[in-house]
Amino acid sequence: MQQKSHFESLISMYAAAPINEIYQPVLALDEGAAEIEIELSEKYHHAAGGVHGSVYFKMLDDAAWFAANTLDSNNFVLTVSFTTYITRPVSTGKMKAVGKVVNVNKSQFIAESIVYDAEGREIGRGNGVFVRGKMPLREVAGYA
Repeated sequence: MQQKSHFESLISMYAAAPINEIYQPVLALDEGAAEIEIELSEKYHHAAGGVHGSVYFKMLDDAAWFAANTLDSNNFVLTVSFTTYITRPVSTGKMKAVGKVVNVNKSQFIAESIVYDAEGREIGRGNGVFVRGKMPLREVAGYA
């Protein structure tokens, strides 16, 4: 049996995360880049009928995080800080987040991401700092 590639293992790990039973995201990876898409549902809404900011954060952080972790095939990367900007409300359709690494040094990755609505309009953006954690990826549920 052929061993999975690092990207395939990251995708399997993401699918295995219990929180993703809620969102059912679709993840695609390239070196230093990630795209995540979800179908919106009323269960993601706040009381005024729009998608809650936590969904924006999850999409943006996940896209930036996976972009960073494509560059480290040994360790689980950790989010140290992440800034989120919600620029447009959305309530139906799809959300697609696109993340990319913009800087790498010995101790950290800096990545940014943009989330779009179904019409391709920017609805949010974010950027974060990520570091290599101590946990080997091979020990993370779903990675192997």
